[in-house]
Amino acid sequence: MNALDGTSLDLGCHLNVVVGDLAELRPEALASLAASGYRRVILPPVDPESFDVGAMRAMLADAGLAAITLATQGPGANVASDDAAEREAGEEALRAMADLTVALGSDQMNGVPYGLFGPAGGPVSAEAFERSALAVGRIADYAHERGVTMTFEVLNRYETAVVNTAAQAMAYAEASGSPHLRIHLDTFHMAIEEADTAEAIRTALPRLGYLELGQSGRGPLATGAVDVAGVVRAAIEAGYTGRFGVEAFSRSELTDQTADMLAIWRSPFDSGLALAEDAARLIAGAWAAAVR
Repeated sequence: MNALDGTSLDLGCHLNVVVGDLAELRPEALASLAASGYRRVILPPVDPESFDVGAMRAMLADAGLAAITLATQGPGANVASDDAAEREAGEEALRAMADLTVALGSDQMNGVPYGLFGPAGGPVSAEAFERSALAVGRIADYAHERGVTMTFEVLNRYETAVVNTAAQAMAYAEASGSPHLRIHLDTFHMAIEEADTAEAIRTALPRLGYLELGQSGRGPLATGAVDVAGVVRAAIEAGYTGRFGVEAFSRSELTDQTADMLAIWRSPFDSGLALAEDAARLIAGAWAAAVR
């Protein structure tokens, strides 16, 4: 994965920016993203057993886009669980998502594979941290053997107790035992947890596989507490050569279920396509200035 190939920016957009339900995704939306400069789209979590891989692959191919999938865990399928059967079910769910990624013709799987999403109710024990890391490391190796890079997203304290900072992410990646597991940083979460965003990027750099750009209020990237252009410049100056992503959420664009899960109570934008176009322009400008 190399964004700095001398010719173009490798940029992805989370599909929930433009559509709440994948069943409502239209070719025109994908064409608009491609015209704005995106090369990839990030799928929300899907069920590998019921997802129409062929239809999605064809739609993306028509638009000239590639997919990045999201791997998650759920009740009864959790690699951090005390229960051995739940841990095995968690690994099986991750393997199934890796297989779906391959079937889509994709080469990257992001997500939250290390445990349940949401407030944990207490710190994660060292034992749970280690068994989660080892399980995810096995999946990272499994994915790598199939041409897929696996990343795990660092979330804020309100969404997980496993990994909240770049330093914790590096410890988790090392504990995984896999040389192939990569880190996914997101500026929305970094704005909550990190004292210095540039330093966090430098800390994760040896393992950094995806840098997602999102604002403090989940809205337009040019408006908020995060200096998105500054983050892009800092990442490139640090030596980052991977993919960038755009993420923003508005209740007007999401299903109620997804909005409730993510605590999106407001609508900071009404047109996801317009936000995506503006975000691509902002990021491309910062990227071009930094690589000159």
